[in-house]
Amino acid sequence: MSAFDLIVIGGGPGGYVAAIRAAQLGLSVACIEGRGALGGTCLNVGCIPSKALLTSSAKFAELKHLSSHGVSVEGASLDLGAMMGRKDKVVGDLTKGIAFLFKKNGVEHIEGWASIPAPGQVKVGDDVYEAKNILIATGSEPTPLPGVEIDEVDVVSSTGALKLDRVPDHLVVIGAGVIGLELGQVWARLGAKVTVVEYLDRILPGIDGEIAKLSQRALSKRGLKFQLGRALKSIDKTDAGLSLTVDRVGKDKEETIEADNVLIAIGRRPVTRGLGLDDLGVAVNARGFIEVDGAFQTSVPGIYAIGDCVPGPMLAHKAEEDGVACVETLAGQHGHVDYNTVPGVVYTDPEVASVGLTEEALKEAGTDYISGKFTFMANSRARSTGETDGAVKVLASPEGTILGAHICGAHGGDLIAELVLAMTKGATVEEVARTCHAHPALGEAVKEACLDALGRAIHA
Repeated sequence: MSAFDLIVIGGGPGGYVAAIRAAQLGLSVACIEGRGALGGTCLNVGCIPSKALLTSSAKFAELKHLSSHGVSVEGASLDLGAMMGRKDKVVGDLTKGIAFLFKKNGVEHIEGWASIPAPGQVKVGDDVYEAKNILIATGSEPTPLPGVEIDEVDVVSSTGALKLDRVPDHLVVIGAGVIGLELGQVWARLGAKVTVVEYLDRILPGIDGEIAKLSQRALSKRGLKFQLGRALKSIDKTDAGLSLTVDRVGKDKEETIEADNVLIAIGRRPVTRGLGLDDLGVAVNARGFIEVDGAFQTSVPGIYAIGDCVPGPMLAHKAEEDGVACVETLAGQHGHVDYNTVPGVVYTDPEVASVGLTEEALKEAGTDYISGKFTFMANSRARSTGETDGAVKVLASPEGTILGAHICGAHGGDLIAELVLAMTKGATVEEVARTCHAHPALGEAVKEACLDALGRAIHA
């Protein structure tokens, strides 16, 4: 029976980063993964393949607009197989990279599905391993929709949407969240008619409302059609394809939508089945998330959990921070994650990025605040590249402490980093505004939004 200081169950972003960091701190570590490839959902069927397809599809879509730059392109065609092959190679190269990092840092990689028969023991197949500490990092999976069968051929989850073998004539996306919008835009760029059906009366729930409206306007210009305030009732297969019945929320009215494929993208749920948590007495909340304390320990001493299977933002980078903080605490250091400064990004065109509180949350709490906004239309760099949709929005206390920042615009996922750092270090809008930003650059919009919050924007 092999024994380790720490056994990590799950080789996704939270698990593999935790394993490597623990090994760096001198712990003997094993990481168990049953998928057959390291990297978890994010790397294999989530963040990375979707971003690869977003990039490839953006290059294809851009060909239609190059004439305005004086560039004529004729005879361009789509090779979907080659595009999918590139996506698979990106994924393969990165999974091999994690395996290399395990060897470099002395992490033992154990292949198979794990269960926890007792505290201090992990079972994989017929083998049982001892561990002083066990870290559950099993991640999440697409949330199913009751009454709807996902066959990953006609009706697909995000996993199936990443490997369609043809461009649908009409793709209907159920859910106007991050995953639905990103994958919807991939297929819209490649030539599909895409209709996004959302139960709420807005897209991107949880994102600042003003920024979400800017995103919807921009995505509509790029071909996505939105049917908001509608609930999916059923999907029927017909000779012509799929027939969807949707209800107008609160209006007692049914509508029918015909489609070739349907993507169910209504969210994600934690994966904890098969671990034996009930028998162990590990506390799980009503939504299936494992309950943990400030040190990520579950209700059973010696068993910890991080990432998507515990409450909090279901984001790869949040899982990484969880993992590092957890194992640093185990090693006697002071691990900590500030969940107020965890950014979220939607990698559509334009991108949507957010950190901290929304304006709606501030109003609901009765918090006094000031706000500043600067549109990319007034930014020199954005005008020169033609990426003028959207704006930067900053929310702060009357004294200038940044409470939240929200961006809809090109490279918003990169621009938000400056504001995340400002919030982390306690920099005020005044200090960001007085920081010299290169010209011409998109980052000047961040500076101008902070100036606007102070009532002295230069270019607005």
